Amino acid sequence: MTDLPSLVADLRSEHESLDSVVADLPAEGWTRPTASPGWSVADQIGHLTYFDGTATLAITAPDRFQASFEQLLGAGDQVDELTLFRSLGPDGLLEKWRENRAGLLDAAGRLEDAQRIPWYGPSMGAKSFLTARLMECWAHGTDVVDAVGGHRPATGRLRHIAQLGYITRGWTYANRSEEMPAGEVRVELEGPDGGTWAFGPDDAPATVRGPAEHFCLVVTQRRHLDDTDLVVEGDIALDWMAKAQAYAGSPTEGPAPRGAR
Repeated sequence: MTDLPSLVADLRSEHESLDSVVADLPAEGWTRPTASPGWSVADQIGHLTYFDGTATLAITAPDRFQASFEQLLGAGDQVDELTLFRSLGPDGLLEKWRENRAGLLDAAGRLEDAQRIPWYGPSMGAKSFLTARLMECWAHGTDVVDAVGGHRPATGRLRHIAQLGYITRGWTYANRSEEMPAGEVRVELEGPDGGTWAFGPDDAPATVRGPAEHFCLVVTQRRHLDDTDLVVEGDIALDWMAKAQAYAGSPTEGPAPRGAR
């Protein structure tokens, strides 16, 4: 099982991997549209900047986090103006993102295993909280990489996201106010290093098999199942993969197959 220091180190590496994609982007690159409707590359980084900042507050100053949460709830149609730092140019935004994520990593380094952190919904255990931040960086980073044609190799850090994707199967249905279909799903993934990552009972009646990166893209709603090499067997697994949502927030629909756009 991953310990907290290793998870903090992996979160730092995920930040740095995305930083290497955007650090030398020309101004035009920051304005390119991404898969999130109405969001540019800069908006994706702005989103990470804001929530890395509130994540730091959640760890270090829960009362201030709650105040920021209430401000967010009251923002209405001004949410993007509050959370995306659109008044900053590329250099200023990059500096602010680096500042906020450094603050998060510093706070994360003082977390204890049993600690729970308030968030936008139920509180979270320390490891789950940091895994969610890593997933957010990777998922929004995927939108950035797709938009600018950048390169970000798959790494063993995907295991954190794959495990989160597996354990949030129940959340996917609860978030939609649906009853989760009965039965277990076995997930067997090919890690970037050639190893196998397996989740769920060996004798499960339904399975998901294929590249770990592709599974992570589906559960973070960055790719439609049809655009991956995943092999899905069993109705309950197919239903899950059609709805999978490993992140908090209102239920959302994943992208359409690329051939249908």
